[in-house]
Amino acid sequence: MAIRRKKPITAGQRFQITIDYTKLSKVKPEKRLLYPVKKINGRNNQGRVTVPHRGGGHKRRGRIIDFKRRNFGVVGTVKTIEYDPMRTAFIMLIHYQNGDKAYLIAPKGIKIGDKILSGEKVEPEIGNAMPLYSMPSGTIIHNVELIPGAGATLARSAGTYCQLVNIQSKNAIIKLPSGEIRMVNKNCMATVGTVSKEDHASVILGKAGRKRWLGKRPRVRATVMNPVDHPMGGGEGKHAGGHPRSRLGIKSKGQRTRNHKKYSNKMIIKRRK
Repeated sequence: MAIRRKKPITAGQRFQITIDYTKLSKVKPEKRLLYPVKKINGRNNQGRVTVPHRGGGHKRRGRIIDFKRRNFGVVGTVKTIEYDPMRTAFIMLIHYQNGDKAYLIAPKGIKIGDKILSGEKVEPEIGNAMPLYSMPSGTIIHNVELIPGAGATLARSAGTYCQLVNIQSKNAIIKLPSGEIRMVNKNCMATVGTVSKEDHASVILGKAGRKRWLGKRPRVRATVMNPVDHPMGGGEGKHAGGHPRSRLGIKSKGQRTRNHKKYSNKMIIKRRK
């Protein structure tokens, strides 16, 4: 998908950069695969704000995405490529030969009418899903499972991908989008290709109103808050506010936040920088 710059008829369009959505299917979403999205607005069960800068936004309906790809050996046909308000990537509606319908994350380069397949012994072509041990080394993949049968966890957002480095006796070695190299159980499923909408990172909203449509409220600098509202608040004039940290006091510059006792640390071969 290409990016699109508009002729600035209004001030909000002058620096706006959007995705070209003209090639998407102009159809209504599959009704059986929708679910209602309740607005929480960053509040807990007592109604208190626990996550700031959330609220408002357009009404949305989520799409049920099949992250497990358990229709082994059944050929599916890409019927539509659609927009999903709940994620950055595009999605595609699949009609299987056995009558099932499912939404999947659309990989880059997929077209309406293409055939896809999942199983142990399928060709490593775009959109096909298979266990990691069935793929040749160097394959570009996305929708990677961390636990066999649990559904895809890694590389699901727009433009991301992993690379299969090697297969060992029990595990596969993959390189993540962050640069981290880690081991994953070789029985985990993954889909061949890169996630679609790779130009998503180039989008410029152009005005504050579009940010509000997404359900995001204005951010306020911590140093201008009162001491009761933030650890960096208070002081006289333009007080520096001390070391940058979150509302909970966790330092945001250089402090490691990953638990050093986490069970999966042993699976990481090389950490991201």
